[in-house]
Amino acid sequence: MQSPADILKGIWTSAGGDAAALDRVRLTGTEPQIPSSFRVAVAGQTTIAAAGLAAAEIRRLRGGETQDVSVDMRHAVAECRSERYLRVDDKPPPPAWDAIAGVYRTGDGRFVRCHTNFPHHRDAVCEVLGCEAEREKVQAALMQWRGEDFETAAYAAGGVVALMRSYDEWSALPQARALAQLPLVSIERIGEAPPKPWPTGDRPLSGLRVLDLSRVIAGPVAGRTLAAHGADVLLVSGPELPAIPWLNIDTGRGKLTTFIELKSEAGRKQLRELLKDADIFSQGYRPRALAALGFAPEDAAQINPGIVYVTLSAYGHAGPWAERRGFDSLVQTTTGFNHAEGQASGIDTPKELPAQILDHATGYLMAFGAMMARARQAREGGSWHVRVSLAQTGRWLWNLGRLDGGLNTPDLTGEAVHAAFIESMPSAFGTLKAVRHSAVLSKTPAQWSRPAMPLGSHPAQWPARS
Repeated sequence: MQSPADILKGIWTSAGGDAAALDRVRLTGTEPQIPSSFRVAVAGQTTIAAAGLAAAEIRRLRGGETQDVSVDMRHAVAECRSERYLRVDDKPPPPAWDAIAGVYRTGDGRFVRCHTNFPHHRDAVCEVLGCEAEREKVQAALMQWRGEDFETAAYAAGGVVALMRSYDEWSALPQARALAQLPLVSIERIGEAPPKPWPTGDRPLSGLRVLDLSRVIAGPVAGRTLAAHGADVLLVSGPELPAIPWLNIDTGRGKLTTFIELKSEAGRKQLRELLKDADIFSQGYRPRALAALGFAPEDAAQINPGIVYVTLSAYGHAGPWAERRGFDSLVQTTTGFNHAEGQASGIDTPKELPAQILDHATGYLMAFGAMMARARQAREGGSWHVRVSLAQTGRWLWNLGRLDGGLNTPDLTGEAVHAAFIESMPSAFGTLKAVRHSAVLSKTPAQWSRPAMPLGSHPAQWPARS
């Protein structure tokens, strides 16, 4: 089984990182940390370390000093569950899930998972089933369906659901075979442009401008990570878009946030103006949604030659599911994790991983890919497209191997996390107690210099570069 250092080396060198830089990384802690048969803790530690090392290398490339990077495994696990440890004026988070979200049996003896946290996704499920949004009625209706037929019908109606598959069932699908041909993080040159000089500043990403068009966890975690290393991150949302407020508070640390109505020409003009002065454009919307509005990667490279464009998808950019919507919990369900964890626990029902690790690890890989591409842009020029997916991160996690007895590990308690890894900071919502960043850079410590604010709090403009 690969060591954490070897896993990090694989991530780092596959994206063109200099292997010599790995000598400056220290990974501490041992597995397992939380109850799972999968290497969840190492996945969090190594993806966070990859992003931290990329930030340290950019600082060096900008004429700064060489520095060490350390990541503690337990701290990384806490950060990969940061949303559950957040406190606002000492109040814990509200329930994470909608009333009818979760797992159901179907008439053919299979299981399906419904993700209904956004109202339009809940409505789609109820419309397909012809029932009210009550758990017992949803279950009764699903007994009239075959699992795979419901999955297909719900997606066609605009819902997001997943049939629980075993790993072997998933591996036999064309989508799994398409993913097997792709790297963990894809970094491709998509246009010509001269190298962009680094702005001035004393932090790794000082002066770099990031447009963050993402929601829920993975994409917002990427933006939060870039902000932790000094980037000016502007979160762009719309007043009518559904949101999960607690997640916005947790992942909004360090960011500016504005509303732009992209369905109007005036709004698209605003975004084009912001894009002209951006370094990184990071987006996690449904595949092709932004392309239809004139913001495909190639469009962005025309508007701003030299841009780094980052795309997050659920199931990857190739294969028959490339357009399919999805969330961490659904990808866990359909790619074999819930089935495997259930089997390892001795139960015949789905069992979730003990963290939204596909989301969090993918978020750190997004930030890592963005930084590696920006470093290449400074060196070689060009416009760049970085692509990651929840399912590809899952494939990587599966291939890290399994832990015997991992499910017997005591869970990490909130008390332990709050004693060791929490920092307190002001915000527009009240005093936040939140997990601090677990990648410790020896000379440019990570920090969020802007408080979390309600969506839409700032004008649609960049702050002046220092």
